[in-house]
Amino acid sequence: MEAARESVRTLIIGAGMSGLACAAFSRDPDYLVLERDDEIGGYCKTVKQDGFVWDYSGHFFHFKNKDIADYLHARMPRQKILDVEKKSFIHYRGQKIDFPFQKNIHQLPKEELIECLVDLYFARLPGQPPQPETNFEEMLYARFGRGIAEKFLIPYNEKLYACRLSSLDKNAMGRFFPHADLTDIIRNMRTADNSSYNAHFTYPEGGAIEYVKAIASEVRPEQIALGEKLISLDLERRIARTDKREIKYERVISSAPFDKLLAAAGLLEDKSTWSWNKVLVFNLGFDKKGPDDAHWVYYPDRSLCFYRVGFYDNIFDTSRMSLYVEIGYPAAHHVDANETELMLRRTLTDLGRAGVVTDHELVSHHSVVLDPAYVHITERSVKEHARLKQQLASHGVHTLGRYGGWTYCSIEDNVIEARALMEQLA
Repeated sequence: MEAARESVRTLIIGAGMSGLACAAFSRDPDYLVLERDDEIGGYCKTVKQDGFVWDYSGHFFHFKNKDIADYLHARMPRQKILDVEKKSFIHYRGQKIDFPFQKNIHQLPKEELIECLVDLYFARLPGQPPQPETNFEEMLYARFGRGIAEKFLIPYNEKLYACRLSSLDKNAMGRFFPHADLTDIIRNMRTADNSSYNAHFTYPEGGAIEYVKAIASEVRPEQIALGEKLISLDLERRIARTDKREIKYERVISSAPFDKLLAAAGLLEDKSTWSWNKVLVFNLGFDKKGPDDAHWVYYPDRSLCFYRVGFYDNIFDTSRMSLYVEIGYPAAHHVDANETELMLRRTLTDLGRAGVVTDHELVSHHSVVLDPAYVHITERSVKEHARLKQQLASHGVHTLGRYGGWTYCSIEDNVIEARALMEQLA
């Protein structure tokens, strides 16, 4: 005789923003959120240490949808919400270039400006056969020319993704890639317009976890199972097995990495379809102020280990420099305690080379490895995700979020997607 099982109508995998938003927007109260970690938040966790406030990485919220912003802010009445006009730059050969690079080549030395402008012109010359754009790298060359591509767009993004850009789909970054045509670039030489999707951002004084707490306030704590890992899904019988129990369900909503969900469901046929990078994040606190004119800076220089540095102190307007520093690795690279210690020393050296750290003393630090961090969106992964997502949906399994959707998106996108999915399933 089969043993009795627990049952729930909706089983939600993951207690990050996507999973919690699904629970918060659910019209059916019969749900359970499974979270393998011992606390909610996913990558939106916040660390408070020695008077510094850091996230697992820089999680700044770029709201375009007023309804979502109002929904969250109404549920965090005791938090001061900072509304910040973004200041972001590129560190290029000792110069500070406005971001995005392709719209600000007029800030380069004269010879480099001419090189970039000529390459851009001939890349877009009317009447010429179009250059191929079958992958991300080819798209950069075809639309921006060799100068802009090789001075910033390729080295920076290869440091970020930790792979050859020729392996990525040409639309790997979607709407988040700051496209610009020749007219935009020429116009920007006289009247700067560096607006982008994240020209403004908001940030709570208590860190990104406060947004998580806001949406979690709509979820009953007893319906979140922390420290419980999904092991397998029986799609035909609709039974989930965790490291603690078996759960009968009617439907599953998963924000877990898509390849991990496929493995749990017995559908992971070709692991090579799914690739990603991992990111080692250092949160660093120093004894005094550093540069005060930037919120984050991009570093295309391959001799520097990091690709981006963010300045929490310039958001909070505090008197001690507080940084997050991001270093990209291939997924297969093992980042252990020895590697982390080695890279901390190198990071401090490279921050000195970049002029961020001078005679500062490091007084507090924290590190975390995000794995996965950025998924690699390829022509193959796009096709396979669409096919397998439909197959899963036919068994009552729905996926969403950056990792469940195997895509590049914002946290606001995750909340909007969760709301739409729950309305669809109601």
